Amino acid sequence: MTYDFSTSASREDTNAEKYALREKLFGTKNVEPLWVADMDIDTPKFVLEAVKKRLEHPIVGYEEVPHSAFLAQIKWMKDVHGVEFELEDMFYSHSVVASMNAAIEAFSNKGDKVIVQTPVYPPFFHSVREHERELLKNPLKQEDDGSYIFDVEDLLSKIDEKTKLLLLCSPHNPVGRVWRREELERILEVCLKYNIVVFSDEIHSDLVYAPNTHTVFASLSQAARDITITAIGVGKTFNMAGFSMSSVAIPNIELREKFLKVYNRIHFAAGNALSHVAFESAYVEGREWLEELKTHLFKNYSMLKELCANYPYLIKVTPIEGTYLAWLDCRGLALRDKELREFFIKEAGLGLSAGISFGREGSGFMRLNFAISSAKMSQVVNKLQIALEKHRSRD
Repeated sequence: MTYDFSTSASREDTNAEKYALREKLFGTKNVEPLWVADMDIDTPKFVLEAVKKRLEHPIVGYEEVPHSAFLAQIKWMKDVHGVEFELEDMFYSHSVVASMNAAIEAFSNKGDKVIVQTPVYPPFFHSVREHERELLKNPLKQEDDGSYIFDVEDLLSKIDEKTKLLLLCSPHNPVGRVWRREELERILEVCLKYNIVVFSDEIHSDLVYAPNTHTVFASLSQAARDITITAIGVGKTFNMAGFSMSSVAIPNIELREKFLKVYNRIHFAAGNALSHVAFESAYVEGREWLEELKTHLFKNYSMLKELCANYPYLIKVTPIEGTYLAWLDCRGLALRDKELREFFIKEAGLGLSAGISFGREGSGFMRLNFAISSAKMSQVVNKLQIALEKHRSRD
């Protein structure tokens, strides 16, 4: 089957977060919102059809997550990523951030240190601070080609007996890295040596572009399984964030019991009936749709990359291996962070995520969500080109 990503339904006036908050965040509604990480691409019809079928039953009350939903996810993880989880390993969560907060509470105490590898998705460091843990920043290193790597030497220099947890972003948001097995093994070696638990946010694991392959951290070894909490789900992959359903996989019984104490105290419950069927249908029917989506997304990225290549002294796009989030190096524009944000809003009419919000290592960068239709991507590239031409002509 061939899926059409050339256009998508309008989300104007639908209460979609990225549209509803434009004026509040950017001071105007006259921007194309390319910030929050969901797609302006229609959720697959097979997901929506499954929800419609469920609604043929006139009662939508409390429900448990059906075993079939988790079994569909388990099969997907085995078939696509080569990792095996068991039914008892799996827990419902309404979001990865909620799971992360539960993990911080479960595996550290106030005053303990939690590792984050910046620049990174802002809830990573916000969550640590809100739980009154100490933030241990282990910044990524940027290579000459713009790509990023772990700085293991820096990490080793900062760890002490109070370091209890590492928050891993894999694939990485916002820099787009898909970590190689050998890179993850080096992180595993450090965590095993210092008895550090790993919370692995792998929500973008299905959005990886060939020839890159995602390695589930828990799949590295039995020792890795014993120290890892894996957060996964369909929200990013199939544009289903509005269903508020993800999952947490915890194979180690001791870690599972510690997590459950917090999990049950918070009362995560089991989500809603419509989320359950949507979640299961995505994993059962989604392989072909996803492959075509990734082809489309990479074409969008390539359009952006081609544009940036015409203005190499002003803007560069970081090489991408996974996610649909472009990390733009705008330091060549010679603008302060506030000015840079205003440039995109006022000159380009684009609402992006400011790089500085991902940590000070993001200063001079902007994050652009290119998970949009090809028609809209053409408009975005055109707007950015006009803005860059104006800026260059003023120099």
